[in-house]
Parts: sequence; structure tokens; C-alpha cells
Amino acid sequence: MATLYVQQKAGAGKWLALILSILITEGIAFTASMFTRPEISGWYATLTKPSFNPPNWLFAPVWTTLYLLIAIAAWLVWKNRHLHQAFGTVVFVYVIQLALNFSWSFVFFGMHQILGGLIVIALLWLSIIVNMFYFSKFSKPAAWLLLPYLLWVSFASVLNFYIYLLNGQ
Repeated sequence: MATLYVQQKAGAGKWLALILSILITEGIAFTASMFTRPEISGWYATLTKPSFNPPNWLFAPVWTTLYLLIAIAAWLVWKNRHLHQAFGTVVFVYVIQLALNFSWSFVFFGMHQILGGLIVIALLWLSIIVNMFYFSKFSKPAAWLLLPYLLWVSFASVLNFYIYLLNGQ
């Protein structure tokens, strides 16, 4: 009986960790959206954008989904934290990646700095690759869950670059 109770407590802890991971990443997304949302119909609407610019409504569901995948990936790594000594490093890399993700919204939308946004998104792209490398040491599925994120940030980087070129900043 005691073993069953301990297993149930451990199982509940894993699910709580997943919920916390989701709340943290989606919380960062929500906070970043405070800089983004007001500028979509304001400053961003005044910019010249390339023909491949997606419709504005697409960004929120894509980012919400990507943040969910990021959270699940982080949870998978956390579950396997005992398998590798580099857990401290992976946490550091993960936090840097999240900070750069947040920073892009602040720099691009909040500060209206297209070139600054381009620099931040280039660093974000590199940090995602490093993040995938470290995640793979703990969980291959966790690393693969970041692939859609890398692909979207690759697309967003090209979009940011073209917006920079078209708006002469």
C-alpha cells in the first residue's frame, strides 16, 4: 500500500511539473503579447511587409501552440534530469532562449526597432539550436518538439529581414 501511495504522489508531481511548465511558458507568451497586441493595428500596420507576410490572426494560434510544445519539451527534460550531469547547463540555455524570445517582442514591437529585432531573432535562432542540442541529451522527443519552433523562428527571421529592407530602418 505504501508503495502505491508513493507512486501516486510521484505521478501527481510529474503532472504538476507539466502544468507549471505550461503556465510559465504561456505566461511569458502572454506577457510578450502585451507589447505585441497593441502594435498590430498601430505601428505594425504602418509598415511595408513582403507578399509572404501571413495574416495577423495566424500569429496568436501559432505562437500559443509553439509555447505549448516548448513547455512539453522542457517537462520531458525535467523528467529525465537525473540522467545527465548537464541539467544546470540545459536550464541556463533554456532560460536564455525564453528571454530572447520575450526580448524580440519587446524590441521589435515595444521599441519599434526592426534592426534590433533582427539581431535578437538571430540570437534566438542560435539559442534554439543550442537548446535542441542540450535537450537531446535528456530526451530526443524533447529536442524534436522544438523543431516547429525553430522552423517558425526561421520563417520569422526572414520576415523580419524583409520588413527591415522594405522599411529602410
